[in-house]
Amino acid sequence: MANNKEKRFCTSIGGQAVLEGVMMRSPKSTATSIRKADGEIVTKTEETKSISQKVKFLKLPIIRGCVAFIESMIIGTKALMLSAEYFDIEDEEESTSKFDLWVEKVFGEKLKGFVIGFSIIISLFFSIGLFILIPAFITSLLKIQSNSVKTLVEGGIKLLIFFAYLVGVSKLKDIRRVFEYHGAEHKTIHCYESGDELTVENAKKHSRLHPRCGTSFLFIVLIISIVLFLAVPNSASLSWGSRALYKIILLPIVAGFAYEAIKFTGKHTNTLTKIISAPGMALQYITTSEPDDKQLEVAIAALNAVKPPERELAAW
Repeated sequence: MANNKEKRFCTSIGGQAVLEGVMMRSPKSTATSIRKADGEIVTKTEETKSISQKVKFLKLPIIRGCVAFIESMIIGTKALMLSAEYFDIEDEEESTSKFDLWVEKVFGEKLKGFVIGFSIIISLFFSIGLFILIPAFITSLLKIQSNSVKTLVEGGIKLLIFFAYLVGVSKLKDIRRVFEYHGAEHKTIHCYESGDELTVENAKKHSRLHPRCGTSFLFIVLIISIVLFLAVPNSASLSWGSRALYKIILLPIVAGFAYEAIKFTGKHTNTLTKIISAPGMALQYITTSEPDDKQLEVAIAALNAVKPPERELAAW
């Protein structure tokens, strides 16, 4: 049984499921483990350097959440790209197209950074369009005059879109595999946080749900956005586009508050944290699935690559 001090240190480890693999991240390093088509597990580890370690201002509450969110997107995208390189694609033997050759020639060694940046921008535009622009446009058609009513209606639309999206992608075969690795990630982190030895048999005993999951984070973002957006002004002269712009400006604050909420629930277990975590934990029944032994082996390999030696735990 792990003592409370050890458990507090362990909450610094998080992860992400990728194509046929798992990425684990600690305060000092990031590791992505992937099972290749031939069954071999490959692990790539690199040092983690948060900009907040250099700029003290970025460690302040709320602000640190914005920084963590951006850094998580960058690291997560890099892990997905790495897993794609090992993923068994049938047409990988096909000759490189002229466009691919042109892109490689123009960007050279900067190509990977460009792809990561482009992917993040596309993801942000997609999220803003889906969860801000569309709800704002729909409510504008309803001619609702009350700001509070309009905000609550928009919030309901956001939640419906979020739930429908999760259910929809969960039906895809490849995504179901990712959700199984997601479950393996959670079970392995739970195993480590409990103080158990990191083995497949021990990990299998733990829950596939975790309070610090990205699913819970996104749900809390939606809830906090509804509360904060009640302050967005509403008048006959304010178009739905202007209303949406106010919400986009408030997004960093929303992400910051959501980060603090997730951090709090990850470090404390009481009635309040259980209430805060409950909806996100319930949604994880959609975004996680029970993993098999081989998937747990991959998650354990990633966690073993980032966990600190026992003598360094006190430094966390």
